[in-house]
Amino acid sequence: MNTQTSANTRAVSWIHNPALDLIVGCGAWSAPLLLLSYSRLADSPSWSIGFYGLALFLNYPHYMSTLYRAYHNQDDFQKYRVFTVHITGLVLLTAILSHFRFSLLPWIFTLYLTTSPWHYTGQNYGLFMMFARRTGAQIGENTRQAIYSAFVLSYAILFLNLHTGASDRLFLSLGIPELPAAVARVIFGAAFVAFSGYGLYGLIRQVGWRPLTPSLVLFSTQILWFLVPGLLMLVKGFSIPQSRYSTGVLAVMHSAQYLWITSYYARRESATEGTRWRPFVYFAALIVGGVALFLPGPWIASYVFHYDFTASFLIFMALVNLHHFILDGAIWKLRDGRVASLLLNTRERISSTAEAVSGGTGRAWQWMRSRSTVPRLVRVAVALALLALAGLDQARFLLAAHSEDLDAMQRAAAINPFDSSLELRIAKKRAEAGDADAAILAYEKAIAANPADLAPRNAFLKYLVSNHRYEDADAVAKTALARWPNDPDLLVNRGILAAALGQGSEAVASWEKALAVDPSQTYAHLYLADQLDREQKAEAAIPHYTLFLDQVAKRGNPPDPNVVLPALINLAHCNLQVNHPERAFKLYELARQLASQTHQAAIESAATLNEAILISKSDRVGDALPLYQNALKLDRAANDPAAEAADWLAYAAFLDEHGFDKKFSYAALVRADTLTSELNGGSQGNAQPTRVHLETALGSAAALIRKNPSPVLEQSLLLQAK
Repeated sequence: MNTQTSANTRAVSWIHNPALDLIVGCGAWSAPLLLLSYSRLADSPSWSIGFYGLALFLNYPHYMSTLYRAYHNQDDFQKYRVFTVHITGLVLLTAILSHFRFSLLPWIFTLYLTTSPWHYTGQNYGLFMMFARRTGAQIGENTRQAIYSAFVLSYAILFLNLHTGASDRLFLSLGIPELPAAVARVIFGAAFVAFSGYGLYGLIRQVGWRPLTPSLVLFSTQILWFLVPGLLMLVKGFSIPQSRYSTGVLAVMHSAQYLWITSYYARRESATEGTRWRPFVYFAALIVGGVALFLPGPWIASYVFHYDFTASFLIFMALVNLHHFILDGAIWKLRDGRVASLLLNTRERISSTAEAVSGGTGRAWQWMRSRSTVPRLVRVAVALALLALAGLDQARFLLAAHSEDLDAMQRAAAINPFDSSLELRIAKKRAEAGDADAAILAYEKAIAANPADLAPRNAFLKYLVSNHRYEDADAVAKTALARWPNDPDLLVNRGILAAALGQGSEAVASWEKALAVDPSQTYAHLYLADQLDREQKAEAAIPHYTLFLDQVAKRGNPPDPNVVLPALINLAHCNLQVNHPERAFKLYELARQLASQTHQAAIESAATLNEAILISKSDRVGDALPLYQNALKLDRAANDPAAEAADWLAYAAFLDEHGFDKKFSYAALVRADTLTSELNGGSQGNAQPTRVHLETALGSAAALIRKNPSPVLEQSLLLQAK
């Protein structure tokens, strides 16, 4: 009892001060900031502008602080030479190669988005252990392994979220199926609870919960950052884009946390070296150095080599991050004597084994760091140039972020005209304004800025097709196919164009090739089925309609009734053509039910009528009659005169065939002819033999019905089978 009481009275060993340590270092601000980031505010331009500005003072410097740690001290530079020289050279080589091979960008970006949460997890775990050890706790191996496993499991849940589902243009997902991913999340969540309970209980039992306050807050931060969003993915309809795990508010909190601890380390290091700690100079160096890491490369690539600015920026961002993750993992280890002595307040001896600087690069570096007048002027000039570039970059982003303001985006394009994504947004805005020539020019600029990226061409194709400029679109598609002959999206678009130009065989060949390359091209099945159906190849169309409907049903999201319902109707028609009335009836019934649930009156009417026709052929008059009547009521509700005319015509034939009073059949024919005449601008068609026959049978009553058919029509809608 006395031991536990003594443990509970131990003071927390703070880094800077309790408030700053808990809020920034331990992440106590996570809950309100994360709630804010997932609100509607996060979709506004002001939000993205704010975080882009924060990157200048938090994100960029946090990368530079690692380089400062590795390169500032010659002892550390030599100790980690494989990382400071060889890995750095490899990253620079990758940056150059990826500018020549755009196809490398998705791989680099996927690696960055996947490993950045692991990097955040590693930092949270390291800080957790640092605070625990600063209390004097003797952490056993089992306790350490349990806590480490809990951190790893929280990341594993997030990893599942990242790689569940399909890939996109920049992120190459592993495509883990939804159900196995959901089961794995539950298992990992249960294991997380078990490991964290065991590990935290062991620590609290040893030193008490109060001294562990910083560690416990850090643990709750890990839960909020990774475990909670991961488990919320089990809730239907809840999703978080991959980029939000690695960019935005999470990156800002991580960067602030990183600067919080590295500034403390740099201050302690200065004290041990006997030099004066100058925080303003330190942070100024980090800001300028951070700008140097991210901005000159993309600006030079775009202005000198006319390379897409956004693509270049993504390459530099991903590679600088990856280099940072590798270097950070090497230099920040509590088992390192120097790190432990400065972060844990231990009394381990810090040795200095710095080697003499040799070589031209080393001498140049020493010259740049010297206090002589010329190198100082060079440093000031470089710093001012970098800060000016940062100001220009911030201004360009501020203008470009206003996607609804065409004038602002054009001014951003004037600052840097080699930005494919910006030109695409300008093209969209021009198209919305009806300025076709300006829209086409913007699309062409977007393509020219990044010829290796297929996305601008696909956007241009969609614009041309939507404006019925099929020949222009076909020329663009053929040019693109010469470069990307096996791109499935491009093949699908080429098929749509060929069909619009009346080139049915080319359309079918293009869609079949798209499916051979990528069987997940769901809509290629629909387009192919529709084309085969138009060519009276019902038997060939049926498998593609079926595959389309199956794939749509497996997606989990509610299907678009405007697409699915016509496909159901067409599939039923095809089954009728190949003499499968039972299948057709089931499909019409399904289409009718879905149309009723989604309030698609026109489709419900068509399905109902076809169902009625099928039933009537089997002499089930009592079942068919209300279906005919319901179809006509639906036509009226949908205000669809063409469908109503066709349904009255079918109803007249049904009534006449099954022996109902001839006045009802005649009134239905009169109504159908009237609607058809109105649709044709008043012109009358040839008299139908059935109508002539009915007029003869009705005699003078026919003239009365022609004069006012409405009462008889209303009676016909109330008929019941005998």
